[in-house]
Amino acid sequence: MLTISRELHDKIIAHARKDHPDEACGVIAGAIGSDAPTRFVPMQNAERSPTFYRFDSAEQLKVWREMDDRDEEAVVIYHSHTATEAYPSRTDISYASEPQAHYVLVSTRDAQKAEFRSYRIIDGEVTEEPVTVSPR
Repeated sequence: MLTISRELHDKIIAHARKDHPDEACGVIAGAIGSDAPTRFVPMQNAERSPTFYRFDSAEQLKVWREMDDRDEEAVVIYHSHTATEAYPSRTDISYASEPQAHYVLVSTRDAQKAEFRSYRIIDGEVTEEPVTVSPR
């Protein structure tokens, strides 16, 4: 189960809406082994595409080094889908390489209501998990 603060939940959705019609992407870091997302790190979609995302390799290296220096890991890896449901595509599944991470997808296909869902993706197996949004 993913437990995430209202503030971080809302920041992910705001980033997804801001980058629409392109897919947005980023991570939420947290202390290694804590499973607690605490630090919002929006990233650039190097593809600048409405149907695909990819972290810029230089930016990803910088972010992952910064997490290492802070004894953090990617607790949440998020991106948006702009015209489809918030479910991992085959490409999303093939790129999922952080077994400890919660993979959050936000669909911005409905301008009035964002669909926010979380998955565990391990060895190509996708399992949806409940999301609890806490006040803090």
